[in-house]
Amino acid sequence: MSNADVPQQIPPSIDKILRRFATLTPDMTRQALVQYAGRLPALPERFQGVDLAEYRVHECQTPVAIFPEFVDGKMYYHAELPRESAALRALLAMIFDAVNGQPPETVLAIPPDFVRQVMGKIGLQAREAGLNAMVERLKRAARQAVEERDATGG
Repeated sequence: MSNADVPQQIPPSIDKILRRFATLTPDMTRQALVQYAGRLPALPERFQGVDLAEYRVHECQTPVAIFPEFVDGKMYYHAELPRESAALRALLAMIFDAVNGQPPETVLAIPPDFVRQVMGKIGLQAREAGLNAMVERLKRAARQAVEERDATGG
């Protein structure tokens, strides 16, 4: 088992999201998700025109592309997806807000049931596989960053 696979304590930025959503009613959850969806930043210009197939989350019914970056020991994520996909945009916006600029271990410490904890009470079970696949894509990039960092001694 590599260091990237060792369970981590939930980082404060992720724990804050989980605690907030644990207290919300289904209607309040929907409202919070709409607010988060509007906060997903536009895809940076340097990714415009890039072949999306390499970054696509194929398990998701909606066309979603996630662009990970590992810079100076910190992870940064960006995404391209339809504006009308509010639930997906919200999930990515809240996670990106919590993990961008953090070491990859922050991403790896996202609990496996994060999607269910945040969105479970609003009936997104049919979308859960795609939502979880997006989180797994983030973790895969973080594991790769850890492996590259450890291989170079950085």
